[in-house]
Amino acid sequence: MNYQLFANTYPIQVLELPKAETPHADLDALLRALEAQAEADPGVAMIAVFDHYAHTRLVGGEIRPDILAAKNLIFCFGPKLPDPTMLALRPRSIGIAELPDRFVISFMQAPLPEANQKMSAWVRALRNPR
Repeated sequence: MNYQLFANTYPIQVLELPKAETPHADLDALLRALEAQAEADPGVAMIAVFDHYAHTRLVGGEIRPDILAAKNLIFCFGPKLPDPTMLALRPRSIGIAELPDRFVISFMQAPLPEANQKMSAWVRALRNPR
């Protein structure tokens, strides 16, 4: 995983995972593995899977030619709600883009360090066992 500042504003974590380095054959298999990790955590509420690729095609948007598929797993940790403006930071999402030779998995850092640790662990678990 590496840290990036997307658009000089948004702190994100990114893993570029070569297809040869994961037992998962395609984006949907990766997504199911992430979903299983999230569902196993009693503090996580699953919300939805969003097919970003299908949506972008439907609205006639632009998609980089080498992106074969793109989906987001949407969920929420939400252990407390001390301020109504926290809703701007929730829910959380992990995005997966499938390219011909690799998957690009990314998420925006959460203000809760434990959430970042869990999301990083879920993503790292997508690699082949060593």
